[in-house]
Amino acid sequence: MTDTNQERTEDDKAAFLEQLRSSIGGAVNAPLPARDAVNQAMIRHWSDAMTDFNPVYLDADHAAKSAHGDIVAPPAMLNAWGMPGLVPPEAASKQPGVQVYADLDAAGYTSVVATNSEHTYNRYLKLGELVHGSMSVVDVTAEKKTALGIGHFVTTRTEYTTASGEVIGAMTFRILKFKPGTGRMAQVADSDGTATPRTGRPKPGVSRDNRFFWDGIAEGELRIQKCDCGALHHPPMVRCPKCGAYDLGYVVASGRGKVYSHVEPVHPKARAFDYPLVVALIELEEGTRLLSNLVNLDEDQIKIGMDVEVVIQDCNGVELPVFRPVRPPRNETTLRFADVEVGDTLAPCPIPITPTLIVSTAIASRDYQDVHHDRDLAIKRGSPDIFMNILTSSGLSSRFVTDWAGPDAILKDLKIQLGVPNYPYDAMTMTGEVTSRTAGDNGGTVEVTIRGYNRMGNHLTGSISLDLPA
Repeated sequence: MTDTNQERTEDDKAAFLEQLRSSIGGAVNAPLPARDAVNQAMIRHWSDAMTDFNPVYLDADHAAKSAHGDIVAPPAMLNAWGMPGLVPPEAASKQPGVQVYADLDAAGYTSVVATNSEHTYNRYLKLGELVHGSMSVVDVTAEKKTALGIGHFVTTRTEYTTASGEVIGAMTFRILKFKPGTGRMAQVADSDGTATPRTGRPKPGVSRDNRFFWDGIAEGELRIQKCDCGALHHPPMVRCPKCGAYDLGYVVASGRGKVYSHVEPVHPKARAFDYPLVVALIELEEGTRLLSNLVNLDEDQIKIGMDVEVVIQDCNGVELPVFRPVRPPRNETTLRFADVEVGDTLAPCPIPITPTLIVSTAIASRDYQDVHHDRDLAIKRGSPDIFMNILTSSGLSSRFVTDWAGPDAILKDLKIQLGVPNYPYDAMTMTGEVTSRTAGDNGGTVEVTIRGYNRMGNHLTGSISLDLPA
């Protein structure tokens, strides 16, 4: 059925939906083998792109001493091995879900965005294993009107096995196939849900005495005034209050510090600022304090003394030094089940969303959808820019939790639902909380609810279950 660009009748829609749903519950084709066996090169590419350096993926000596006994692939890579690539084999077109996607393309629903992904892992994959995938169609919804456009949600389930038929895991996947240009563009809203017209942020006053500071910002440096007597001053001064000298220099700060105090102005809102707005006094490693803004962090997650780092950011037309939480270091020792309690929280983890991250992780997950790497085509399909794919969201979620739990924690399942997109030049902050724990014979299983949010709202919500040793 092709799109005539005319309004279809309800009967036409019903007939088309029946056509789409004809594959639900049908016979599943023979498992389709991946184009390549599990290999170190693809694992390393994934690890580099996701900055996930768990030694069980990369270090043969560490992996040999782990519960796996050998190097394993990151579990969130499960469906990457079976992705068809740029030139899919002929057998891939015979998968039931692929035919549904083709029918939707022919009817004008040519844009696509993933909305949900659920993985279950029976065990991790090892080098040399060849993954086989069998896809079935679980559901196709009636036509829906969404913010992105008019389209149909399609849910598929893929079971992954080895060449011998051993079930390794499964993925339930939901996408929206929609007609480009039939939705509305996302807007950045205030915390009360209303969009406020923006004005330019006030320009800083630059003088002979503080020019060194703003020149440093332009060059990507945080410069703090320093006298020959060793005294640090901020804001910059004309004369050193300690020794009286007028000839003052500066030191380039590390950009690391701790939150000394903070406040969130609420009312009245100024149109030049984005809200919520957190003003913080940062105690720098060098010993002086700097008044700035905290970004990429909900106000209720701020703690006095928490580690932060500077980032020079375009704040509504003005380049300013602002601070964000420091990415938590990867735990090199694995948490024990007895040491984890319900209610434990994971330290917030900011992830800068750059074009390089979006493109490299899409390629590492073998997702060649043009909206993840081609800005012109992304705009043509109704997006303001390229955006992150759900396979990357899954990989970053896995990295966040295993960095907290340690290298020998074993993921059992991963479930995420996407909300607002991750566009370039924003940041996603991951947070998590332990919500359940179940003791086993040798340790136990814990569930961590996760959330990843950017300046527009929640990019992802979900949960990850993992086994921890005794």
